Amino acid sequence: MKSQLTLKKALLTIMFALASVLVFAQGAGKISGTVTDKKTGETLIGVSVKLAGTTKGVGTDVDGKYLLGGLAQGKYTIEISYVSYATKKITDVEVKAGSVTTLNVVMEEASSQTLQQVVITGNYKKESINALYAQQKNSALISDGISSDMIKRSPDRSTGDVLKRVSGTTIQDNKFVVVRGLADRYNNASLDNASLPSTEPNKKAFSFDIVPSNVVDNIVVNKTATPDLAADFAGGSIKIITKDIPDQNFAEISLGTGYNSLSTFNDFYYGPRYTENYFGFDTKRNLPSSSTFPKNTAATEALRGNEQAMIAAVNQLPKVWKIGEHKSPLTQNHQFTLGRVKNFKDQSKFGAIISLTYRNAEQTRPVVEREYYTYDYADRVNTFSSNIGAMANFAYVKGNNKISFKNLYNRILDDRFVYREGTDVGRSSDIKYYAFDIIQKGVLKSSLDGDHKISANNKLNWNVSYANIINSQPDQRKIGYLRNIGLRNTNSPFLAVNTALTKENNRLFSDLDETLVGGAVNDQQTVKLFGKNSNFKFGVGSNYRQRNFAARLMGLTLKQADQDIQSRPIETLYSTSLINQGLYELSEITSNSDKYDANSLTSFGYVMLDQPITDKLRAVYGVRAEKFDLKLNSRGNDGSPVKVKKDYLDFLPSVNLTYALTEKANLRASYYRTLARPEFRELAPFDYYDCLSSYKPLMLPTMEPPCSCRRWGGGGG
Repeated sequence: MKSQLTLKKALLTIMFALASVLVFAQGAGKISGTVTDKKTGETLIGVSVKLAGTTKGVGTDVDGKYLLGGLAQGKYTIEISYVSYATKKITDVEVKAGSVTTLNVVMEEASSQTLQQVVITGNYKKESINALYAQQKNSALISDGISSDMIKRSPDRSTGDVLKRVSGTTIQDNKFVVVRGLADRYNNASLDNASLPSTEPNKKAFSFDIVPSNVVDNIVVNKTATPDLAADFAGGSIKIITKDIPDQNFAEISLGTGYNSLSTFNDFYYGPRYTENYFGFDTKRNLPSSSTFPKNTAATEALRGNEQAMIAAVNQLPKVWKIGEHKSPLTQNHQFTLGRVKNFKDQSKFGAIISLTYRNAEQTRPVVEREYYTYDYADRVNTFSSNIGAMANFAYVKGNNKISFKNLYNRILDDRFVYREGTDVGRSSDIKYYAFDIIQKGVLKSSLDGDHKISANNKLNWNVSYANIINSQPDQRKIGYLRNIGLRNTNSPFLAVNTALTKENNRLFSDLDETLVGGAVNDQQTVKLFGKNSNFKFGVGSNYRQRNFAARLMGLTLKQADQDIQSRPIETLYSTSLINQGLYELSEITSNSDKYDANSLTSFGYVMLDQPITDKLRAVYGVRAEKFDLKLNSRGNDGSPVKVKKDYLDFLPSVNLTYALTEKANLRASYYRTLARPEFRELAPFDYYDCLSSYKPLMLPTMEPPCSCRRWGGGGG
């Protein structure tokens, strides 16, 4: 009863807090937006934006953005003017109390002194459509994207959900992106102009679900290349820009829940669960760190013959074989976002956006069929997932200068339990198989960016970034039971396969730590070529990656086959009483190749020109040079050193042509050269045995374990 009262009090507190946050006072409205060039799509700095017939106005900042505040509710006419551009008047711009009206404007360059005196008049709705069309038409390359306005009107909670709406992309597992049918292996991604490291230990992929959608300013998926893009992609390059300075102070709370007909309120089976698991952490199932626990394979083997030391070591392993059962609750998806902006008397301003996210879900796939030649399995897959995230972006703008400091932290825990039943003809056996797999992933990323207008024709930007990825499997546990097919209709029990340690029935402990440091400087100058303004751009930069990976494979084996013990259910198969009798011993099959470290340095430089050839034909062309150095250290199974060195210098030209067929249609053609570089994991001789995914084995099953053993690099099959 006391716990119920406490829960009611907590719910009432939350409801009152929500009411105080979500009730906004009616006050002055605002108009904000971005001003761009109609032909090039470049943002324009220093454009005058004012209320027609008044002196109230502002200039666009270094990002081409403006904000007109302190407006009473009603409709206004906005006048936009800029040197060498035709003046625009936009009518029917409606402002509502306490809200921000977005008005993006496209400016047309004047062709003569006479035209500068002409005023182009249009209404709010038409100008908004023109801005959207201009953004798509003026892209230098073939791309698709989505803006914050479109994201705001969608129910999407994460960037993974948003990317589903971009043409030519599909999403796997609600987080991994596929562009033009090419898997994540052939795509790259950047967040706030800094490369994103892979969040997965065994492939090149980034979990896009870790970035909340409400802080995204825009997403662009580039399907062709220009010299200023990182060239390590064959499918697409995903560029995500998050918000920094809000238009006004705000606080938003979003409480979401979800229902899945296969999972919600249905039976859910799971391994041990701890409170910290709901917040993305697990410290209960780590490899023992005491001085009496063996640190390597040799130390494990040295325990044989010393029964007391062996028993002491075995008892230190986490006792985590219990299987729980309950009804899956509704999924949880909650976000809190706070935005603050401060305008100073010297026309500078400081802004901050802070976002917190929490997600939790329990999903069940009751029947996953796996058939391959000699076996027929049915899996029940139960996955518990929790995710906590935080984003803190800060920016300061003064005159033609802007400094941004953006930070992202995310923690994901996936705890999966698989129960398998079926027949393996290759081993003439019916099987029962249990697998517990917990994965913890953490991402920390920070970037510092600067944008500066050096002169009327020169813009400079730079960035430095740091990212750290951790990925650990603290205790992946697997055990199988077999019974001969000929005994199917008898009372003969299934017997645990635990008299010898294999990759089918071991406990895996692995840790990956990767750091990425990068930086770049880009300069853009407007030059006259053949009587037309062209943009000349060049830049240099580098990215350094360092990865350390280590895994240990161990488990308990019966000293002698014993059907009474082997027929026990999984909950009592490794009971403390059996361990203390000395019936089990600790075995280890960690090989020399189960550890590696690697680093790479990518340095680049590029030059490019965005040149209007005629009024309808535009060319963007140039060349990018990338120097790639990679070093990897590991060992073969025989202990011999494995050293991999890669040293490449690539020149990557590209040409993008755009011809304006009509005001609303472009014809595009492009030529470019990009590349797909080897990943650390693909070069390492480490064997990863995956019994939980739906991959088919890479060889016909015989008496080997029935799951897929995937070998990356080293020429393995």
